[in-house]
Amino acid sequence: MTDGIKQYAIDKTDQEWRAQLSPAEYQVLRKAGTERAYTGEYTDTKTVGVYKCRACDTELFRSETKFDSHCGWPSFFAPLAEERVEYIEDTALGMKRVEVRCANCGSHLGHVFEGEGYGTPTDLRYCINSISLTLSEA
Repeated sequence: MTDGIKQYAIDKTDQEWRAQLSPAEYQVLRKAGTERAYTGEYTDTKTVGVYKCRACDTELFRSETKFDSHCGWPSFFAPLAEERVEYIEDTALGMKRVEVRCANCGSHLGHVFEGEGYGTPTDLRYCINSISLTLSEA
């Protein structure tokens, strides 16, 4: 996913990522794929803890910011800290979206949407693939 310009703190070759990740994890995290809706392990999880990047273990989201959006993927209204994620304009499907990546390793996490009326403190919905995350229980 690195384009030759952006350097990440965790900078591995494609071969190293393939060795570390399962084929499904690799497809989502490194190739910006999407897991099927309502299939991820964290979609309905209420467990208290911290969600980390599955590729590099960076803490990204807290369970306190997770909410039920009924969209089929885990949803959060804010990252743990803004500097832990980065935003990339995504027009891949013929529409304008904002991709969310881990700022530490550049792995694809999902997308962020604004103004959907969920009534969260930020009016944002970070729609994140379960397969991009691991949950460390508090």
